[in-house]
Amino acid sequence: MQTPVPHIVEVAIPLPLEGSFHYLVPARLSPQVASGKRVLVPFGRRKVTGYLLGDTDAPGAGELKEVLDILDEEPLFTASELDFYRWIAGYYLHPLGEVIKMALPAGINLVSRYRCEQGEDGTPVLKEFLAGGRNVRTERYFLPVADEERRPRGKGLEILEYLLEIGECPAADLRKRFGNCTPQLNRLVQLGCARVEAREVYRDPFRSQEYQHDGPLPLNLAQSESLTRLTAAIEASAFSPFLLHGVTGSGKTEVYLQSIAVALAAGRSALVMVPEIALTPQLVGRFKRRFDCGIAVLHSGLSDGERYDEWRRIRRGEASIVIGARSALFAPLTEVGVIVVDEEHEGSYKQSEGVRYNARDLALVRGKLAGAVVILGSATPLVTSYHAAMNGKLGYLQLPDRVRELPMPQTEMLDARRQKGEVFLPPLIEAMGENLDNGGQTLLFLNRRGFATYLVCESCGHVLRCPNCEVTLTFHRLKGKHVCHYCDFSMLPPKNCPHCGDGEITLLGRGTERVEEQVQQLFPHARVSRMDRDTTRGKGGHARVLKELEEGEVDILIGTQMIAKGHDFHGVTLVGVLSADASLNLPDFRSAERTFQLVTQVMGRAGRGDKPGRVLVQTLAPEHYALTRAVSHDFQGFYQEEIAFREEVGYPPFAHLASLTLSAVAASQGEHSADEAAALLQKIKRECRLRVEVLGPVTAPLGKVRGRFRWQILLKGRERADLHRLLFHFRGGFSHPSTVRLTIDVDPVDML
Repeated sequence: MQTPVPHIVEVAIPLPLEGSFHYLVPARLSPQVASGKRVLVPFGRRKVTGYLLGDTDAPGAGELKEVLDILDEEPLFTASELDFYRWIAGYYLHPLGEVIKMALPAGINLVSRYRCEQGEDGTPVLKEFLAGGRNVRTERYFLPVADEERRPRGKGLEILEYLLEIGECPAADLRKRFGNCTPQLNRLVQLGCARVEAREVYRDPFRSQEYQHDGPLPLNLAQSESLTRLTAAIEASAFSPFLLHGVTGSGKTEVYLQSIAVALAAGRSALVMVPEIALTPQLVGRFKRRFDCGIAVLHSGLSDGERYDEWRRIRRGEASIVIGARSALFAPLTEVGVIVVDEEHEGSYKQSEGVRYNARDLALVRGKLAGAVVILGSATPLVTSYHAAMNGKLGYLQLPDRVRELPMPQTEMLDARRQKGEVFLPPLIEAMGENLDNGGQTLLFLNRRGFATYLVCESCGHVLRCPNCEVTLTFHRLKGKHVCHYCDFSMLPPKNCPHCGDGEITLLGRGTERVEEQVQQLFPHARVSRMDRDTTRGKGGHARVLKELEEGEVDILIGTQMIAKGHDFHGVTLVGVLSADASLNLPDFRSAERTFQLVTQVMGRAGRGDKPGRVLVQTLAPEHYALTRAVSHDFQGFYQEEIAFREEVGYPPFAHLASLTLSAVAASQGEHSADEAAALLQKIKRECRLRVEVLGPVTAPLGKVRGRFRWQILLKGRERADLHRLLFHFRGGFSHPSTVRLTIDVDPVDML
């Protein structure tokens, strides 16, 4: 008798472990096995969810553990999506299981948990249970049954007649119409006058919104030329990456919309990414007014249930357009024809923890795998993107003028030196008053939240710092607390200095809270609002503030970089930039680029309606080229100066980077591991003859965060292949204590 061949499968586990794992499939589950499904498997002493990658012929079946259960009827990811996940895992040097977990909706995996229960003998015992799983919402629908003999009376009869008129209705809608009617509904079912069905329903984050349909807008010559090139590329059904470089207010979104219409007409779908969820409501509105097809939204502001429902709509083909922040990159769209990365320069496309991917870069990878057109849009493109376009690696599309021949805002630099730390210089105060009198709206930009950012003792000079991080505490007046913005440590204001016990604490520096207070003092009759992370917490926080501004209910809006990104406010005629040079002093080679981008973007919020705009920029560095070029709307001039600096010091686009961060609770242990890591990197570099610079280790600019001391090593290589080869060998050969954490960040964006 022939021995049956064991059915062995390869499984990825969502844990920080290298490689995949092999399991034996029992005969009862074998017919259900398919790549892309989730499985419940034993892992050590736990039961965890894994992802089926496919069958394998690995030996040693007798030593393998068995798959406990198959958790899905249909696969959650396709073979082409798995190829995409494998590419991400390889490029960013991250375990495949964690990449897949990140790409799928949150909260659907089962894991072992333990709870304390009382045993039969009265003693506490730990009982294992499985936590997590799908979050499907069902709703009861009532359907009428025509029966002339058995009819209810009163309110029940009204409900039945309504059901007979419309055919069927969910219970929630019946309660809205008839009030509390549960007894009557139950009676209808008992009489056989109605039957009830439980149906799966979607949670729609935009269900309450109503949109009036509109048509495409007329294009100017530059927009038409860009659309012509994009249309040709879409119809060719081949990977075509473009940089759409248009000044603020030049109509980039209309080019996106009409390009996507071409793709939809060809039976293909579209993915649109924005850098922050604050941009989503306005953009979703424009798309829902333009297109009748299904539109799904994916971003971190949705509940797990809403995200799961949107994901299912996309997977089932019920949405042809997906809009969202960086996580929307993993939307399970098929036949993707266009991928748009709006505000492609934004650093928020980079994931800062876990799988440290860059959604802007991966949009190009996904576009290549799908044979799609990828549009990177920005008024202030990355230096690397513009360099790639100038060297033929990206198609270059330019929109040099604002739509409707609107002028760029008039700009003025205000020298804040020798002004004794004044929040508002006199010209800005005067301009705010005039704008208020003329009925215009004002935006005030300061990229620091809180009331005071620097707290010092008047007697001994002691500065209040976070005990867990090497950063100063920020005072939030509304909370009445000193807060750390890195670990969320907070403390009540001390009556006296905790260091000398004598002096009083003085609040120095300024954040958006203090600016709001001073604006209200200067203009007590103005309607003042604030938009930062503190005021937009909770569901719909961004949309609420933006709606108030859009509907003219706000005269002056103070905000952080949230207000600088792509918003289209026709009533804003004045923009004031406070402390424009703050980001210039960060220890990062991109500081000039980020300053130019941020100032240019916030300036671009002015004068987008019928009235001309004006911008006043306060700075302590009025001669710096990032600011002088921004104020004169001179991207070309900025690029020429910045690219010369990059080439001289050997930074991107003339090199590729990777950073290694090692952290430990004990400073000596972390420093020792960092030294060992650097020594191993140097050894691999010599033995493999790799052209990579190994810089460090050095104490990180933020030397302590959340109680852990941090060291950095920076790798610079002209060839990406050399850099990856060095990291690959290092990862396989470096061992460190479990108390030391190592993070590898390929193509880092944040150097802190």
